[in-house]
Amino acid sequence: MPRIILFNKPFQVLSQFSDDSGRSTLADYLSAPGFRAAGRLDYDSEGLLLLTDDGLLQQQIANPRHRRWKTYLVQVEGLISEAALQQLRAGLQLRDGPTLPARAQRIDGPVLWSREPPVRVRKTVPDSWLELSICEGRNRQVRRMTAAVGYPTLRLVRTRIGDWSLERLQPGEHRQLEVHLPAAAAATSVSKRRRTGRR
Repeated sequence: MPRIILFNKPFQVLSQFSDDSGRSTLADYLSAPGFRAAGRLDYDSEGLLLLTDDGLLQQQIANPRHRRWKTYLVQVEGLISEAALQQLRAGLQLRDGPTLPARAQRIDGPVLWSREPPVRVRKTVPDSWLELSICEGRNRQVRRMTAAVGYPTLRLVRTRIGDWSLERLQPGEHRQLEVHLPAAAAATSVSKRRRTGRR
């Protein structure tokens, strides 16, 4: 049965197990032979990263065509307006094309772990938080979306991917689950493992 690891990736950790430049990686926090990240989370973003030992499940999670919703808590510079939220909900034109409509709402500052180093505070510039959900996976998409409506991202924490969420995981913590795939997908996955000699 496919297995999945839910990992709360800390700030400035790469979503991979090695790095030639000496930056912090997943290997500093967990040992998971046979597991690979299903999608990525930027070095300077925090929160939920999924890893799996099953290639088919990895594709189902990571491939944007499956339209799996991903939810983020986003701290932005400035007090985000309802007009900006409406732009996010309607879809934006970015340099690499239009985005699909997002789910966006302003929220009170969430209770989160402290970040090291902390977000730089400017006394003359307020900040605000929003919850933003997208079903795409472009490079640095959330940051580019908030910048496009005039509110640069200061902190970005992913809390949910599809049915999986951080729940009570703290930075650097993880938990492992077995995943029940639909019958057709499971059969394909077993067939692929047999062809490659995996069990």
